[in-house]
Amino acid sequence: METRKVLSGLCYFSIFFAGFIFPLIVLLASSDIETKQHAKKAMLSHLIPVIPMIFMVFAIIYEAINIQAKLPVWTIISIVITAIVWIVVVIWNIIKGVKVLIAE
Repeated sequence: METRKVLSGLCYFSIFFAGFIFPLIVLLASSDIETKQHAKKAMLSHLIPVIPMIFMVFAIIYEAINIQAKLPVWTIISIVITAIVWIVVVIWNIIKGVKVLIAE
């Protein structure tokens, strides 16, 4: 297997073991344009779940400050949205990683 395919695939699969660090290192260290493109796409896809996580933190803080006897709706909604985004991103990275590895 070609080195660029392996590096590109590992950039996508690094969501399981290195987050956005591995694609960043590949982006900075690689000289191959195609590998850099895959590293950039993988790094951006690894950072996408950070956005709903920010809203989740604010919802948890808001619900903690305004303690009431009712159900913490904003916290539950933000956790569900964050979980869905994480699942979609992980599945997308698996699909892209496999496509890169089997591409000719």
